[in-house]
Amino acid sequence: MRYLLATILVILLLFSFAFADEGVIKVKSHHDVKTTVNRLVKALEAKGMKIFVRVDFSKGAKNAGQDLRPTELVVFGNPKIGTKLMQCNQEAGIDLPMKALIWKDREGQVWVSYNDPEYIADRHGIEECGKAVVGKMKAALKNFVAEATAP
Repeated sequence: MRYLLATILVILLLFSFAFADEGVIKVKSHHDVKTTVNRLVKALEAKGMKIFVRVDFSKGAKNAGQDLRPTELVVFGNPKIGTKLMQCNQEAGIDLPMKALIWKDREGQVWVSYNDPEYIADRHGIEECGKAVVGKMKAALKNFVAEATAP
């Protein structure tokens, strides 16, 4: 009975920490935005991913005389992987390279949001051609974000 209750509790906690909505996966972070971004970049670079750009939207808003809670975008990828999807359908390039948005909500919770690779594949009709690549992308992104958000 204890094992069953513990299992149910773990499942409920997992659903509260990560969920997908309209092709976007959101994961709660245990850190502030800057720390989460830095941890994500470190995890990506450790696996050979290229960081194309980091965009600090909050800083841009401040420079425009406006307020915005901490919000940063990391654009990253691996041409060996992205090219395989584009060989299936070049229009997939509109969703590549991958992006992660790290942001603080009104309640002070920090989130990492990113496009679900399966959603990208469905959007561009990439089926058998890119199935293996999409699976690898999904697993890798989950691991990168877990490293960035874990306590």
